[in-house]
Amino acid sequence: MDTVIKNSLDRSMSYQAYRNLVTQLVEENSNTGNEKTEALAEYTKLNDRRMKRWDKTVKVTDETLSRIEAFREPITWLVITESWCGDAAHILPVMNKVAGLNGNIDFKVVLRDENPELMDAFLTNGNKAIPKLIMLDNSTGDVLQTYGPRPSEATNYVSRFKAKHGKLTPEFKEDLQHWYNTNKGQNIINDLTEILCELEPSICQ
Repeated sequence: MDTVIKNSLDRSMSYQAYRNLVTQLVEENSNTGNEKTEALAEYTKLNDRRMKRWDKTVKVTDETLSRIEAFREPITWLVITESWCGDAAHILPVMNKVAGLNGNIDFKVVLRDENPELMDAFLTNGNKAIPKLIMLDNSTGDVLQTYGPRPSEATNYVSRFKAKHGKLTPEFKEDLQHWYNTNKGQNIINDLTEILCELEPSICQ
């Protein structure tokens, strides 16, 4: 496991490098991942626009900011994603915003299809669901916590719909996009801050 994570870290890129890659793929009408299709290229275009918007507009409250800034343990956030993933386009800019508020958090991005062993080690209910965030202790290399593929409120929303209807419909997926737009990243920020509080309780007392 340590080797799998280390190899993936060696292949990782900064958030800015990932954003540059997505922008380049839009120009080439392409997408990340093993499968290249017109539909996935279109999702990549849409996601590039979403990320541009969130990169500019995500806001953090003063109370949350003080908690994030108080976190003292040097950690790495390694997130698994692909350019075509709709959830990731809403979530990664928020993760980057939070990580950017504390110099002890190093935010790295890896692509799912280029890191199959890593993905297989962090499945969600047996699925290769992304984005998946792995929080690592820099001094020991231990996995401290994982997060994803969706924020807590969206996860509950999806679970309720699946329980009732069996699978997600195109209409539901559209509703989920509206939820992300209305929530403006606040559920993600709260979830991530809560995890930091669990790792270092003194910052939230």
